[in-house]
Amino acid sequence: MPRTLQIHLGQFSDRGVKPANEDFHGALIPEGEALTLKGAAFAIADGMSSSESARLAAEYAVKGFLNDYFATPDSWTVRHSVEKVLSALNRWLCGQGAQLLDPARGMVTTFSALVLKSTTAYLFHIGDTRIWKLREGTLEPLTQDHHCWASAERVYLNRALGIDSHLDIDYRSLPVEMGDLFLFTTDGVHEYVPPLEIKRLIGASGDNLDAACRALTAAARIAGSPDNLTCQLLRIDDLPAPDAESVFQALTELPFPPLLEPGMILDGYRILREIHASPTSQIYLALDDTSGKQVVLKTPSVNFEDDPGYLERFRHEEWVGRRIDSPHVLKVIEPVRRRRFLYHILEYLDGQTLRQWMAEHPRPTLTEVRGILEQIARGIRAFHRLDMLHRDLKPENIHIDHHGMVRIIDFGSTKIAGIAEIASPVEHTDLLGTRNYTAPEILCGEPATTSSDLFALGVIAYELLTGHLPYGERLGREISAKWMARLSYVSARGERPDLPVWVDGALEKAVRLDPKRRYTIETELVYDFLHPNAEFTERRHRPLMERNPTGFWRGAALISLLVNLALLYLRHRG
Repeated sequence: MPRTLQIHLGQFSDRGVKPANEDFHGALIPEGEALTLKGAAFAIADGMSSSESARLAAEYAVKGFLNDYFATPDSWTVRHSVEKVLSALNRWLCGQGAQLLDPARGMVTTFSALVLKSTTAYLFHIGDTRIWKLREGTLEPLTQDHHCWASAERVYLNRALGIDSHLDIDYRSLPVEMGDLFLFTTDGVHEYVPPLEIKRLIGASGDNLDAACRALTAAARIAGSPDNLTCQLLRIDDLPAPDAESVFQALTELPFPPLLEPGMILDGYRILREIHASPTSQIYLALDDTSGKQVVLKTPSVNFEDDPGYLERFRHEEWVGRRIDSPHVLKVIEPVRRRRFLYHILEYLDGQTLRQWMAEHPRPTLTEVRGILEQIARGIRAFHRLDMLHRDLKPENIHIDHHGMVRIIDFGSTKIAGIAEIASPVEHTDLLGTRNYTAPEILCGEPATTSSDLFALGVIAYELLTGHLPYGERLGREISAKWMARLSYVSARGERPDLPVWVDGALEKAVRLDPKRRYTIETELVYDFLHPNAEFTERRHRPLMERNPTGFWRGAALISLLVNLALLYLRHRG
C-alpha cells in the first residue's frame, strides 16, 4: 500500500494568570485526496491585549484560515491559496476594527501557520507567535518576531493581522523529514522558557505530545509568565514516498480500450464514427444509449501503454477539464456509469478546428480576428485563474463552431501548479508544445509562465492575419539563446498594409522573445488589440536608435566596417 503523510499532534492552551484566554490554535488534517492535494494545516494566533476583541480576532483568524484554505481550488499552489485567504481575513479584521469606538484598539492578532503538503512545509507568519523545528536534537526557530520594545517592560507589535490593509506576511518553504517536530508557541511561553528547556521538556515527554505541550505551558507559568499560554506540537511519522512501480500500477488501473469501430459499444456508449486519430489518441463520436445524447470519447493510444508520463498527462487532462468552467473551454463530462476502460467523455461540438477555418479564410478581416482572439484569451484566462498553464496553444487545439463560438479543446500538456508541488517519481518536462507556437524561453529550457501562453496567442493572431509566423520557421528549428539573439520580428504590415500601426505594435509585444518585455495578462493584450496604444503609435516616429537600438548599432557597425574596408582599399591602391 502506498505511503501517505502521517502526523501525530499535541495541543494545549491555558489562560494563565490572565482573566481570559486571548490565544487560539487549531489544526485540520484531512484524509484521502484532500490530504494529497491540499495537505494538512496548522495555525496559532495571539489576540493583541489592547484590542477590545482580542480573542475574537485570534479565533476568527485561525478558524477562517483552516476553513477557507481547504475551499480554494485544488490546482492552486499552497502559497497562492494561503495568501488569498489571509488577505481576505486581514481586510475583514481591518474593516471590523474600523467600526469600533477606538479604531486603534481594533481586531488585531498575531498569526503563524504551517501547511504540510507532500514532502514540504510551507510557513506563513506575522506577529510574535513562533514556529520552531526540532530535528535530531537541534531546535531551530523558523520565524522572526515582528515587534519592537517601547521600554524594558512594554513591547508593541509592528506587524499583525488587522493592523494595516496592506498585508506584509513572511513566507518560506522547506523540505521535511520523517521524525521532524514542529512547535507553535505564543509569546507567553517562549519569552519565559529558554530553548534548551523547551528541547528537554519535549524529549522528556516521549510520544505524548499533549503532555509535552502541558509541560511547556506549566514551565512558563512557573517562570512568571503574565500572559496566556498556548502550545501546539506536531510530529511527522511518515511521508508520502510513491515508488515508480506503485505509481505506474495506479496509472494503469484501467486498461486501454481497443480500437473502436462504428456500432461497437463501450460502457454504454455506441460508437457512431471516428472523428480524428493521431499518434497520441483517438477521438470518436458516440451516442449515450441511456440519455440519447451525442458525446465524444477520447481514448489513449496503445503506443503509450507503458509510458507513465503520458498516462499521467492523459489523466490530468480529464482532471483539468472537470475543474475549468468557461464557455471557451471544452467541457469534460463526468461519467455516470462505472468505467471499465481508460477514456474521457467530452461534449460534442459541431464545427471545425481553427486550422481548418484558417484554410477556408486565408485573409480574415481584423474584426473577425479580434473576435477569435478575445474568446481564446477568455479561455486561457480560465486556466490562469486556477494556476494552470496550457503550454500547447495552436490552431489545431482550438475549435470554432458555425456561430463563431471559440473553444480550447485540448489540454493534455497543461501544467497544474498545485499538482506540481506533490512529489512523484514520474519525470516531467516543460517542452511539450508545438515548437512554432512554443515561447523561446521554454525552448531554451526555462519553465513556462503565463507570458508563455500569451506568446502562443500572439503567434496565432499574427498567423490569422498574415498566413505566416512572426519569425518564420526559424524559431521552431533552433533553441540556443545565441540563435535567438539573431531573430527579429517581421512586421505584419508587410503582408497586411491595411493593419493599423498600433495593432502591429500589439502583435510585436505579444511575441517578443524576452518574456519580461511581453504581455503577462490576457486582458492587456486584448485591450491593445482593440484600442490604439500611444506607445506603439509614437514609436513609429521615434529615431531608429530608440525604436531598435540593436538594429541601429548593427547597422552602424556594418557601415563602419564598409568604410574601413574602403579606406584600406584606397590606401592600398595609392
